[in-house]
Amino acid sequence: MEKLWSKTKIGNMELPHRLAMAPMTRSRAQEDGTPGELAALYYAQRASLGLLITEGAQPSDDGQGYLMTPGIYTEKHIAGWKKVTDAVHEAGGYIYIQLMHAGRVSHPDNTPHHRQPVAPSAIAPGVETFTATGMQDIPVPRELSKEEIQTTIADYRKAAAAAIAAGADGVEIHGANGYLINQFIGENSNMRTDEYGGSIENRARFAIEVAKAIVDEIGAEKTGFRISPGTPLGGIQDGEQGPDLYRYLTKELAKLNLAYLHIMHLGNDELLQNIRSLWTNPLLVNRAGRTLENISVDIDSDLADLAPVGVWSLANPDFVERLKAGTPLNEADPATFYGGGSKGYTDYPTMKELESQKG
Repeated sequence: MEKLWSKTKIGNMELPHRLAMAPMTRSRAQEDGTPGELAALYYAQRASLGLLITEGAQPSDDGQGYLMTPGIYTEKHIAGWKKVTDAVHEAGGYIYIQLMHAGRVSHPDNTPHHRQPVAPSAIAPGVETFTATGMQDIPVPRELSKEEIQTTIADYRKAAAAAIAAGADGVEIHGANGYLINQFIGENSNMRTDEYGGSIENRARFAIEVAKAIVDEIGAEKTGFRISPGTPLGGIQDGEQGPDLYRYLTKELAKLNLAYLHIMHLGNDELLQNIRSLWTNPLLVNRAGRTLENISVDIDSDLADLAPVGVWSLANPDFVERLKAGTPLNEADPATFYGGGSKGYTDYPTMKELESQKG
């Protein structure tokens, strides 16, 4: 794991190693989308991971998909996130706020305005979502007009500016996991007949225009982008053209000189190698199902520059220190992943705390 512990530069950040904290929904924000009281502690506890990529923050009322997720588009949101970014910086880390518009993966009961979800096309994802009254079918979304697409792009731009105003080191555009940008990319979720649907170039257009708007607003060196080729979350199917679309998208995003590209990788190694060769800037690879022993494999084989860590970092605020020392990890409690208070959020013990309890 020697290369894992080498320093690297991403955007404006000088990182101490090749690990990072992956974005994970925690559903502990206040009802108005302001980060919860414990959020600053939660992220600061994990500052030794170097680059922390936050849970998805919606850029607008339309962008909210789940209950108690944070926003980044009001003055209260900015003030709440400022507490988080200050705490992380004080603890020696960097923080990127992930911008996540859920699109059709939403429900009127879960949004401030209680409106029908929006999407590239009026096609329901065919899955359920959690609401205050329990699990419900996600309704058919309303198709965005071309004018509304431009408004949505402007929402992303404003949210990026708000993230920087809140003290974030940058933003990650969530183009993955079945959410709005991924819905434009998906073959079965985008049936548009205008310039935002049909061909590979058209289905990638929204993603590229969002990235260009954010780069124009805050700078390429503060902008990351996340993709998840072949991931069927939210009912998305890439179709036969999927790999070609992601090659095209990678080439177009590479022209923008973004700080990084972040891949949720499910196993198409040929496509990963293609993307690696097309992408000249830092590449983050979150490989599903990898073992702890294989955490640095992609970095050692030069397929990745950083290895983001998800659940391991959720349950181990001192994950970096434990990995270096070869200390056993805390087990994550899935029952506390979403919603609640400090339990399963800020109360996972560090190895130092465990040692002091023994002594």
